[in-house]
Amino acid sequence: MAIEAGPIETAQPGAAPKRPLGRLSRSAIGRAGRAAVLATGRQPTPDAIEPIVQVHRRHHPQADLALLARAYRLAEEGHRGQMRKSGEPYITHPLAVTMILAQLGAGTTTLVASLLHDTVEDTEVTLDQVSADFGPEVAYLVDGVTKLEKVDFGAAAEAETFRKMLVATGDDVRVMVIKLADRLHNMRTIRHMKPASRARIAKVTRDVLIPLAERLGIQVLKAELEDIVFATLHPDDYARTRAVLTVHEDRPDDVLQPFAETLGRQLAEAGIAAEVSVRPRHCVSVHRVLLKRDAAAGHDGRPQALQPADIGRVLVVVEENADCYAVLGELHTCWTPLPGEFKDFVATPKFNLYQSLHTAVQLPGGEVAEVLVRTRRMHRIAEFGVVALGDPHQQQGGAAAGGPGDELDRTDPARPGWLSRLLAWQQETPDPDAFWSTLRDTLSDDGEITAVTETGERLHLPVGASCVDAAYLLGEETGHRCVGARVNGRLAALSTVLRDGDMVAVLTAPAGEPSGPAPQWLEHARTPAARLAIERWLADRPAPVEEPDPAPAGDRPAAPPSGPAAVRGRAPVAVLGRPGTPVRLARCCTPVPPDAVTGFPIRGGAVAVHRTGCPVGERMREDGRGPLALAWVPGAEPANGHRVTLHAEALNRPRLLADLTAAISAEGAGIFSADVEPPRELRVRHSYTVELPAATLPAVMRAMLRVPGVYDVYRPGGPGAATADGGDTWGGPGGNGDDPAEEAVRPSSGMHGRSAAFTGGRTTGDPDGPQG
Repeated sequence: MAIEAGPIETAQPGAAPKRPLGRLSRSAIGRAGRAAVLATGRQPTPDAIEPIVQVHRRHHPQADLALLARAYRLAEEGHRGQMRKSGEPYITHPLAVTMILAQLGAGTTTLVASLLHDTVEDTEVTLDQVSADFGPEVAYLVDGVTKLEKVDFGAAAEAETFRKMLVATGDDVRVMVIKLADRLHNMRTIRHMKPASRARIAKVTRDVLIPLAERLGIQVLKAELEDIVFATLHPDDYARTRAVLTVHEDRPDDVLQPFAETLGRQLAEAGIAAEVSVRPRHCVSVHRVLLKRDAAAGHDGRPQALQPADIGRVLVVVEENADCYAVLGELHTCWTPLPGEFKDFVATPKFNLYQSLHTAVQLPGGEVAEVLVRTRRMHRIAEFGVVALGDPHQQQGGAAAGGPGDELDRTDPARPGWLSRLLAWQQETPDPDAFWSTLRDTLSDDGEITAVTETGERLHLPVGASCVDAAYLLGEETGHRCVGARVNGRLAALSTVLRDGDMVAVLTAPAGEPSGPAPQWLEHARTPAARLAIERWLADRPAPVEEPDPAPAGDRPAAPPSGPAAVRGRAPVAVLGRPGTPVRLARCCTPVPPDAVTGFPIRGGAVAVHRTGCPVGERMREDGRGPLALAWVPGAEPANGHRVTLHAEALNRPRLLADLTAAISAEGAGIFSADVEPPRELRVRHSYTVELPAATLPAVMRAMLRVPGVYDVYRPGGPGAATADGGDTWGGPGGNGDDPAEEAVRPSSGMHGRSAAFTGGRTTGDPDGPQG
């Protein structure tokens, strides 16, 4: 939707008809009016800004036009003699930018700043002069959009300019609004630039400015910028899409327009005052639909034909919030709604202030029509975003006094949540290149999701965020102490990607216990704030050097090297006599050094590595797959460490899950998955699959065994660990007694009547002894 078409509200309902001019001509009336103004001593409005004044008066009838006139005269005098690359006088640029803002409904202060936005940068006018003539508020806006000099910042000038604008936007969102209008006019005239400059400016617009327009909710700016960038960077695709749109525009609308008329009559009969219209999609939106149709081509290779809903949508504008749901009721009563297509953004607005009801219904002919339902105020905000909310400083006062700000009490137009997060992490990124790349990556997110904590707190996160991001959004200290998460009532790994509407609970280690993020968390952190906090914590606390084991060297197996000496990513096992043979560590018994292992050939020429005595490996031996001799490669480990499955049996009690998870995380192990079986006679078994260096496995098992209530910790998959039906037993063989024990670990008899030790030689406890 091009702004040049003018504002949406072009006429006021119920306005009195204009009186006939009589015998006087319009020119005579104009001369008489100017004479009357001169008689009062007031200067007339310059003709150059008269179109701006007319548009501005529609939104602000009491505007101070004298201030606009003074700003124009200063800008015209300062830019006099300067020319644009198109050959036009430079003053045409601030005039065009101001017209765009006037059509959006911006206030007088914003228009004054837009007229002057290039004076400090390109003329002899100083910021002090702007402040003295027009006040500190206008000076702040002008300074916010003024570029930094390349002479002072070199190649970092563009990045630092955007950082400066973001910081200024944090205090006054109108800074970014003026910048977006400025970029829109530059994009409208981009054809006069050199090809290399066109591509560079279009890419920056695509990566930074369009996402910012989306986050500020200014849909009319975003749509036109998208179309111009699309035409600049992808002219062939743009031409193809425009051709498709032209074909559909030339055809009569025999689906959506009749449906809109029928819906309007239905709502009138139901007593609901509403305006129903058909809104065409813009070019980029249709292009996205074409890409989906190409990807879903039929068996003959031909893409699916475009449907009416792919070209346009039906918009219903009502007076009150309650009317939105009344319209929805009529829609779903008279037409068949499509499952999964209803979205309520009225009760839960989007992060960019957008509010509407979305639904889709099937028409009698089988076609699908998408319908948007919103109030007039919602419609203005959906089109013009934060501009429709007015001056953010006045808005705060109006909201406090019960003004229009109350209707959007879940939003803050001056500092939206996404902007607060940008301002937070940019302070931690002094390097311009790092800031620029992080800014583009952050803004490239398709949107935001809303998760809810179990205490009712709402968390706004980018699409693709994980539980790690949710933990750090609750606070850096909470993130550092995080040991696990619960999503929708079920235990989940910290790497779990959250979806819109998920209920998440962050499990933290008790105060005073060692905690902190693992390096692997960086792979799951999506938000810059989480990544910066983790990187800062890891930099301040380098990995400690592991203390030597006090046990005699002859009584313990040699541990494989870890840290810098260890080789990450190499196969940890070698097949004797067959160098280079690919190996796969079995998931049933999760072998780690120094377990005795046996190899069995599998498909593809690889070798499966099982612990010696593993029931699955024994079945492979019985099937005739000859065992192969293997040897652990000193210092070699998988890229993410060895994956090991551990069972912990305990007396059931509150917070057992949190305590076990904290104990594992405190030893630096990453929890890949976890499962809790239903309690049996007050006993419960927790199963964890962890990723860790082989040398840390004994320490992790010791830490789990020290958790109160835990009486047994063991690795499944050892000799005799499986029952007849393939599952391992509770308290049967295959627990700790089947793992080698170490004298440094004191065995403790649990309910199984056998040793709960998990390293060193086989214990002498009776595995089938009485429980208790």
